[in-house]
Amino acid sequence: MFRIASVFSSNMVLQRGKNVNVWGEADNGTTITVEINGTKAHAAAADGKWRVVLPPMTAGGPYEMDVFSSAVKDGKEIKESIRFYNVMIGEVWLCGGQSNMELELQNCKGGKEILKELTPECNVRFYYTPKCRMNDEELAAAEKNSGWSEAGEQASAAWSAVGFFFARKLAKELGVTVGLVGCNWGGTSASAWMDRETIADSKQTVSYIEEYESAVRGKPRELQIKEYDEYMEYHTKWNERANEVYAKEPNCPWERVIELCGENKYPGPMNCKNEYRPGGLYETMLTRVCPYTLKGFLYYQGESDDHKPKSYYKLFTNMITLWRTIWEDDELPFIMVQLPMFKYEKDPDYKHWCLIREAQMRAFKTVKNTGIAVISDCGEFNNIHPVDKVPVGERLCLQAEKLAYGMDVDAFGPIYKSAVYTENGVELSFDHAENGFKVKGDKLGTFEIAGADKLFRRASAEIRGDKIFVYADTVKDPKYVRFDWFNWTNVTLYGANGIPAAPFRTSMNDE
Repeated sequence: MFRIASVFSSNMVLQRGKNVNVWGEADNGTTITVEINGTKAHAAAADGKWRVVLPPMTAGGPYEMDVFSSAVKDGKEIKESIRFYNVMIGEVWLCGGQSNMELELQNCKGGKEILKELTPECNVRFYYTPKCRMNDEELAAAEKNSGWSEAGEQASAAWSAVGFFFARKLAKELGVTVGLVGCNWGGTSASAWMDRETIADSKQTVSYIEEYESAVRGKPRELQIKEYDEYMEYHTKWNERANEVYAKEPNCPWERVIELCGENKYPGPMNCKNEYRPGGLYETMLTRVCPYTLKGFLYYQGESDDHKPKSYYKLFTNMITLWRTIWEDDELPFIMVQLPMFKYEKDPDYKHWCLIREAQMRAFKTVKNTGIAVISDCGEFNNIHPVDKVPVGERLCLQAEKLAYGMDVDAFGPIYKSAVYTENGVELSFDHAENGFKVKGDKLGTFEIAGADKLFRRASAEIRGDKIFVYADTVKDPKYVRFDWFNWTNVTLYGANGIPAAPFRTSMNDE
């Protein structure tokens, strides 16, 4: 037995400037040799596994990479080899999260036009981690058929749009090939991308495990699989009916769709085959591409944890720690996307996305080697999947250039720092506002102010150099300020660089 992990293929990108992990499976005692561009390293298989570590290499290519195995069986030496072609050494980032990271280039704003002109010369390559619910024969088959691809009209259609716009800008500005490892699935909680032990280790997050255990209690594995397969059959037919409805009436109200198509049972029974189960995609996706040597992580998620917003900080920061742990680098850069403005038309403004955004900003401020792309202005009313992904990817790129590459770039909009309270109002100070502010529209964002009663009222605001003064005639002794503290509001306050001021509240005790 000799195999190499499926994330290695022709057209791949290996990380420059770091030790490069190459791994797979083989019979115990098998000697493995990996060679690329005159660099060679060896290892011996143990416990059925092997890992070769290549020393740091400089950017370049295309190269061929050879993997040789040598084993003795029944007194005879058995040799095997695999050769990969068109291998580049450059920068590698993992694109994690849910549907807004997954949203395909062909479906984003301007995507079809970009694809028509796309060639390998853009210097971006992509590996899509196979999406499978269970570690079974389906996963094995999917991995066997997976591989890295170069940019092109057909090859790039299903790439992450956010990832592509990030990598296109980075490749151009660094002058090297950028490889992306897509590892995402729409609708997923952060708990799907963590191991069960980490989730269960905190009283703030253990409910994810408890709810799962309650759902499967008393159900044998075979029954769970049967129930999920029945759901998928129903759901597939339901989607076909719904697509017919939307083809005839694109803006058909949801209530009418249900009336015409029947009950929508998404996301199906929570069990061992449901991709949304705690720890599921950690097992079937994330660990399948770990420890592929990376420069860092890009992460766009949080929408599917809005039902538990007050525990998201703990869930999210524990996930960051876990990912760095399994990649054996506790300083690996992690750059998150802060959720944009969003609300469904018929929903009240629950303000739960405000709490997710706050948790994301708090994680940025408290966890080392993190970055945050503020995209409050990139949302769409009544559409949880905004299609303009260019600013999202490019703001992630600015964060990476600042954090991971030490470039002197203007990567941040204004971020709240502190407040000085007076009898007449509140003076707010910001990081990254030294060049002042820019207002788009007829008002300076949505500020609210409250006294000790914590009853927030709309406030007036004035720009005073690199500070903002907030006041309301109805609040004589202010104690609390909130800015853009809504799931959805029009975004009008920006830094001079065109990046919006991040939503905030001056105290987490204002409720």
